[in-house]
Amino acid sequence: MTVESAQFFGTFTPKLDEKGRIFLPAKFRAMFHEGVVLAKGQENCIYGWKPETFSELTQKLRASSFTNRQVRFFQRSLYASASTEVPDKQGRIAIPGLLREWASLERDCAVIGAMDRIEIWDEQRWTQFTSEQDEAFANLGEEDDFDLF
Repeated sequence: MTVESAQFFGTFTPKLDEKGRIFLPAKFRAMFHEGVVLAKGQENCIYGWKPETFSELTQKLRASSFTNRQVRFFQRSLYASASTEVPDKQGRIAIPGLLREWASLERDCAVIGAMDRIEIWDEQRWTQFTSEQDEAFANLGEEDDFDLF
């Protein structure tokens, strides 16, 4: 990951329209003017990368051994669900039906910055996830295997 790609942060709450589109947060639109690569994310969210960042991820995955069952599973899950979407003039992107279903998106969404990608969540699921993780977040760094600070 390059320093330039580590740029997404914040939480935004756009609405999914009747055509399955959301407005990208205004502060992200310029970074996605060439498109956004959407794919299934973990915890039933949708990941969104700049095309060049997704290409970097692809190069790393190409270097992984395809004989490794977990690598094959990850590659299949990620690439089978991937879709490149280009924002329209209003800054909206279409969320493909497969991904809307995966993330249980119906109306209220949360778009969060996650360093080199965005994540699109059902807003209620995001609120539940963060409330469940608050204590774990408060205790990060207490364990020997996660020494960030």
